[in-house]
Amino acid sequence: MKTTLDLPDELFRQVKSTAASRGILMKQFITEALIEKLATPHPAPIPKPWMKFAGCMANDPEMRAELHRITGIVEAEFGKVDPEDWK
Repeated sequence: MKTTLDLPDELFRQVKSTAASRGILMKQFITEALIEKLATPHPAPIPKPWMKFAGCMANDPEMRAELHRITGIVEAEFGKVDPEDWK
């Protein structure tokens, strides 16, 4: 399957250079990197503190849609925060 990736310039140069130094195509390098990443066990997801209070309402079909909407807004806003700002 073909896809398009938007990589930072420096990362692209590192990937291309590393693949070339190993004598493989960039496509193969990226494929191997993704396979390795997917094979690595991941820690449990970080709990969403705001769901502690709202989670009990998820059984109500009307509330489920609203919770989904609110969760999307909250996650989008938290995604704008630089993790370094939390330190």
